[in-house]
Amino acid sequence: MTLKHPVTPDGRYFVVRGRLWRVADPGLSPARKDELVSKLMAARRAVKQAKADDEAAEAAAHQAVDQAKRALGERGPVWWRDGAPDFNRHIAKSSPYARWHANLQRRRGHASKLLYQER
Repeated sequence: MTLKHPVTPDGRYFVVRGRLWRVADPGLSPARKDELVSKLMAARRAVKQAKADDEAAEAAAHQAVDQAKRALGERGPVWWRDGAPDFNRHIAKSSPYARWHANLQRRRGHASKLLYQER
């Protein structure tokens, strides 16, 4: 699976609306990752379904989402082993990835201008 959002050069995060989000542990086998993603999606559907009228079911569903995200490595202890800190949910421009993100934004802006000029 390829992410549609830009991924940091070290492969630890993807960026959505300027915020860093930790990617799943690349050390997971494809089968295990697929299994966990299926559990995550089922838990997210359960949250949506329970929101209408069942607080206990909603809480259980949120817990299932958290468990799946932890198993994927997207939350909880980091999956990398070099001791680098976690910047999950940090704003990219206020992180060690600031220069990379600024260059990415500059390239995107340039590409948008070129696309607009071609019309």
